[in-house]
Amino acid sequence: MPHVEDTKNSGDSTNGTEGTKHSAAQTLSPHPWLPAPCSVACWPCPAPLALSSSVPAACRRLQLWEFFFSSRKLKHFLLQPQPMLAERVLQSRGFLFCSGEVPLSTLQLSPPVLSCIRHRCAAGPDRSQRAAGFGRAQSSVAASHVQAMQSTPNYLWSTDDLLGQGATACVYKARSKKSGELVAVKVFNKASYLRPQEVQMREFEMLRKLNHTNIVKLFAVEETGSSKQKVLVMEYCSSGSLLSVLEDPANAFGLAEPEFLVVLQCVVAGMNHLRENGVVHRDIKPGNIMRLVGEDGQSIYKLTDFGAARELEDDEKFVSVYGTEEYLHPNMYERAVLRKPQQKAFGVTVDLWSIGVTFYHAATGQLPFMPFGGPRRNKETMYKITTEKPPGAIAGVQRQENGSIEWSYELPLTCQLSVGLKDQLVPILANILEADQEKCWGFDQFFAETNDILHRIVVDVFSLQQASSHRIYIHSYNTTSKFLDAVFKQTDIVPHHQEYFYEGHPYELDPNLQALNFCRTARHNPLTLLSCAEHPENVVGVRYRDPALDFPKFVPKVDVVADCSAAKSAVGAVHQALRIAQELRRCQELTVRGLHWVIGNLRSECSRVLEQRRGVHAVLSGLQLMEGKTRGLYEAIPGGSALPALRDVAAVKMRLQRVAEELSQCSHSIFDFQGVLDGMVSELVQHGQQAHKDKSIQQIECCLEKMQLIYKQFRKARMCPALGFNEEQIHKLDKVNLGHLARKVLLIFQEECAQQYQEALALHGSRMRKVCEIKKHLKRLSNRISTYSVEASECQDCLQLALDKFLQTVVPEKRSLALVPAVPSPVPLSQMCQEMALQMQELLEEMKSVSCGLQFNNSIIERLSGAAPAPGV
Repeated sequence: MPHVEDTKNSGDSTNGTEGTKHSAAQTLSPHPWLPAPCSVACWPCPAPLALSSSVPAACRRLQLWEFFFSSRKLKHFLLQPQPMLAERVLQSRGFLFCSGEVPLSTLQLSPPVLSCIRHRCAAGPDRSQRAAGFGRAQSSVAASHVQAMQSTPNYLWSTDDLLGQGATACVYKARSKKSGELVAVKVFNKASYLRPQEVQMREFEMLRKLNHTNIVKLFAVEETGSSKQKVLVMEYCSSGSLLSVLEDPANAFGLAEPEFLVVLQCVVAGMNHLRENGVVHRDIKPGNIMRLVGEDGQSIYKLTDFGAARELEDDEKFVSVYGTEEYLHPNMYERAVLRKPQQKAFGVTVDLWSIGVTFYHAATGQLPFMPFGGPRRNKETMYKITTEKPPGAIAGVQRQENGSIEWSYELPLTCQLSVGLKDQLVPILANILEADQEKCWGFDQFFAETNDILHRIVVDVFSLQQASSHRIYIHSYNTTSKFLDAVFKQTDIVPHHQEYFYEGHPYELDPNLQALNFCRTARHNPLTLLSCAEHPENVVGVRYRDPALDFPKFVPKVDVVADCSAAKSAVGAVHQALRIAQELRRCQELTVRGLHWVIGNLRSECSRVLEQRRGVHAVLSGLQLMEGKTRGLYEAIPGGSALPALRDVAAVKMRLQRVAEELSQCSHSIFDFQGVLDGMVSELVQHGQQAHKDKSIQQIECCLEKMQLIYKQFRKARMCPALGFNEEQIHKLDKVNLGHLARKVLLIFQEECAQQYQEALALHGSRMRKVCEIKKHLKRLSNRISTYSVEASECQDCLQLALDKFLQTVVPEKRSLALVPAVPSPVPLSQMCQEMALQMQELLEEMKSVSCGLQFNNSIIERLSGAAPAPGV
């Protein structure tokens, strides 16, 4: 039995006489499993406790330890690190942890142990003796609070400000005595001094050696004044750890993409510094990655806890085992957790396995390898999953007891990361989550591949026909062709069918343009992609998992622990439902905005084709006039020599009439298209007004806020003693209200958000089909009008040829008439020739005008047919 000393230290000076007079109030000497000295009340126990396992025969007392810490701190000490800690201590030492604020029901002990404890307590002193014992213990509250303050020569802290606790040390929030600056102090307990001296000094030496933004800084190494315990004074990270971030229900399904990229960048940079200094951490996990918010509001993550770290080069091995079960390399897990004897040595790649599990946890909110019942309850299956993982798999889940393992080769749909980032990340996870150290990547390749991701830029693209968002990760030096190939990989739209819009204008990408010079995009302002394929792609929309599948079931029985867990799951599911609803809304807004842009472009195209048609029609009118005058000249020639030419002119007349009719039909078609486009614009405006009135997202946010308040109350109830009658009734009402709010959120999501989105998606598909048909028809009309322009040019050539033949015919006839004797005629010959010459001159002038008109019209067609230049390019 541990040694018990009388209460005579300075911490109990205010009640020293009372403590000396009554032996029931004593001070227990510090032990490795205790956070600090504490007052204790005890009395003889007739026999050892008959616990579920044997108790040392030397134990003849049942000791009730009364901690003067807040119930939250005591509960944290007993339950948070290891839920069964209290039971193991009871079984091994025969001690009972209890407090006036923390009842036995909250200690999560097994029923036999609880029953035995209650029985032995009842068999102890009578109520008055117990009350007296606890009264004397409680009378030293002030002294205990004095003891709760600890210090070194330059720093001061309260043991109430516990930040974290491990097997060999506790970490507290402290202040500098000189500047008041907040720091973190790591105070080593007596168990830590049982380690070899080399191991004790290792963490000091590691932190002194390391100096990097993404590694927690060491400020000083000091000692406490009384017990001379070693204290590490380190940088204080006010935002907790990555684990606390992931424990937030808002991140129940993983971090948002920007935050995950920050984690990736910080962890990779920190690990790179470790490897440059030949250090292996051996305990990488979210709990050992601290978060600090910089002045710019962006997170900074820092590696901490180098108690297990040691120097190790790439080609060196070690045999000692450190780490946390869920993040341990399988070879270390076999030896440390399953206790199987094996003589395997471990290399630096064990850190890569832990990093892989950490990254998967950060990306999805859950561990990659999950046996039925959890990794702590089904350790053999956990080992089996990690060692039998097929190549390329990044996760394995067992959903039924003794069931098969479901392997996953990609990140889940609930993950907040984009497909573009997933495609880059999954191969890295697959190659560092490799149990065979020979097949696992080395750090050099890991750093190369992760830095390849971090050095890429992101181009946001919204595929209008498919109504889907895409993020293209591409290097800044890559050109347009590489970008188009990356878009094709995600959308199946071949590069030569890709057309883009940006901020309402067509955006032309030069083949040699580097991605660095692309327009600046964002999720709310992407490049809008339009396929010009003959058969455009079908609507895809937003892919998501029904959030109803993630809502927990509430049981009527009051269980503060289970209720708190269910409330956390419910709040996390509502966060996910809200994110999906917001994404559905964003998708609808982008489709409406993109359609506005495309319709505006088609309107311009209609105007361009009409202008093209008007130009050809003007030329056609001139040719028809020229044809009439040419025909009149030939009809004035006496005799039948002009008949062949008249037939040619008549053929030109028929061609011109046909072209005129076709142009008239084109005009009607364009006017019809403009009417359809105007109708779609009216529908889009009406849809925008309806979307503005939709308050479903605000309703979900309101429900979420109320559910978060209930969850907060449940967390307090979980940390507090057994609920009284009134508190239990309030707890029941809150539980009913929580279920009601959860059902309301699901109803809003399914009947308003999802249903409206599906209806909008169907309408969008119909509109896009109309738009694509109009686009194709306008292109055909433009081609036809260009053909008519060419045909008008041919008609002009025919008329010009007819005029040339007329001149060749008239001049010889004029000469032959001069040799014939004069015959009286009603019209003098000289007058007839003068009139024909005048007509010929007018006709030539008109032909020149028509020719100029044709050239001008062709230039307009070429100009209007060209693609509009991209803004800013």
